[in-house]
Amino acid sequence: MRDYLIEKLYECSKKPYQKYYKKNDPWKIEKSKLMDYPEESLGYGLGSFLYLNHFDIQEKLEDHDIIHVLTCTGVSVYEEIGMQYYLLGNGKRSLYLYMVILSGTIFYPKRIPYFIREYKKGKNALPFHYLDFSKMLFLPVQTIRQTFKI
Repeated sequence: MRDYLIEKLYECSKKPYQKYYKKNDPWKIEKSKLMDYPEESLGYGLGSFLYLNHFDIQEKLEDHDIIHVLTCTGVSVYEEIGMQYYLLGNGKRSLYLYMVILSGTIFYPKRIPYFIREYKKGKNALPFHYLDFSKMLFLPVQTIRQTFKI
């Protein structure tokens, strides 16, 4: 039930977040074209992630799925919250991030040890949350992970 509630909160907040907060332009790339990138590349990794999870590209939110690829984070509700803890540790600050962390901590108190581990992983990585990943799609995922200690 709590997973359902958190997912509904996300769905209700996603559109206003995309429209009013995210100022970046959509990437203008089709999901199918991502599979044309070299297999070790970030672009291919993103395409594989999207197909594996039956997701589509979400305009202006493409970076979110890139973070999943780079950090090897799953897509369950608590893992999504954990990824926000990771990003907090990595230096990202946003109202949306704080809202997810607050609600996630309240709804998943038994996951706090996991959240703390994710925060520490983000803290140990070099800051990468602000990068323009749309210009990095040909780079090998492993190179990005190694460079930023992800």
